[in-house]
Amino acid sequence: MVSELIHNHSTVNYAVLGNPIQHSKSPQIHTLFSEQTGIALEYQAIEVPINEFASYVKLFSSQGGKGLNITVPFKEDAYSLCTTLTDRAELSGSVNTLRFDNGMNIYGDTTDGQGLLNDLVANHNIRLEDKSILILGAGGTVKSILERLLEQKTKEIIIVNRTISRAKDLEKKFGKKNCVRAYSYNDLPNHSFDIIINGTSLSLSAEIPPISKTNINENTFCYDLMYSDKETAFTKWAIENGALKATDGLGMLVEQAAESFMFWHGTKPDTMPIIKALRDSNT
Repeated sequence: MVSELIHNHSTVNYAVLGNPIQHSKSPQIHTLFSEQTGIALEYQAIEVPINEFASYVKLFSSQGGKGLNITVPFKEDAYSLCTTLTDRAELSGSVNTLRFDNGMNIYGDTTDGQGLLNDLVANHNIRLEDKSILILGAGGTVKSILERLLEQKTKEIIIVNRTISRAKDLEKKFGKKNCVRAYSYNDLPNHSFDIIINGTSLSLSAEIPPISKTNINENTFCYDLMYSDKETAFTKWAIENGALKATDGLGMLVEQAAESFMFWHGTKPDTMPIIKALRDSNT
C-alpha cells in the first residue's frame, strides 16, 4: 500500500501526512505561499494508514521528496524518525515538519508553538504574561506548544487529560521551573481561567471535552487548535457559556505553515493576506 501511495503522488515534493487528512487546508496554504514568494513546489495532503507512517516517510524521502508536514496522530512518531532535531523539537518531543537532504538525514522541527504564539500575540493581541491558562489534552500538539507558552511568563498552566498519566508526564517535564500542573477531568478545579486552549482533536468529530462552564468567565479567551469552515463545537460551546471570545486554529495553521516554509526554503511568507483569503473563502 505504501508503494501505491508513492506512485500516486510521484511528482509531489512536499506533502502533509495525517489520518484523517481530508479536512486539511495545508495544500491550499502552501500553494498561496508559493505564489506569493515565487518558490515553485508541488504539495498534497495524503492520508497514511496508521501502521505505515515510518515506511511512507522513508520511501517519500528516497524518491526525491524534500519535506513533509505531520499532523494528527503522527507527531510523536515523526520525532522518533529524525536524525537531527531543532532545539525546540528536542525539548517538546514532538515534530510536525521534516526536511530531507540528499543523504539519509531527516531533520525535524516543531512549528506549532511558534505558530500559536504568533496567532495569539500578533493576530489577536492577547497578552500571555501573568495569565492563567487551561490546556485540554496532552498529545503531540500540546507538547509542542508548551515550551513556547512557558517562555511568556504565564501565571500558571493547567493540563487536563482523560489519561492522567500523559498529563503528569508533561507536568514532570516542564513543571520543575514553571507552574505547570496536571489533572484528570474529574479533579479539574472549578475556577475560571484567562485562556482555555482545546488541544484535543474532538472538534474533528463535533465533540466537546468534558469541562465545566465554571471554567469560563466574561473575560475568558478560548482557542481551538482545530479549525473548521464554520465554528467548531468547542468555540460554539465557549461563546454559549459566556466566553469573551472564541476562535478556531486557522490562524495558527497558517502561522505554523509559514514557519515550516521558512524551515524548508529560508523565506518566511506574509501570513495576514493568506489568513484573510482563507477566511473570506469560507463566508
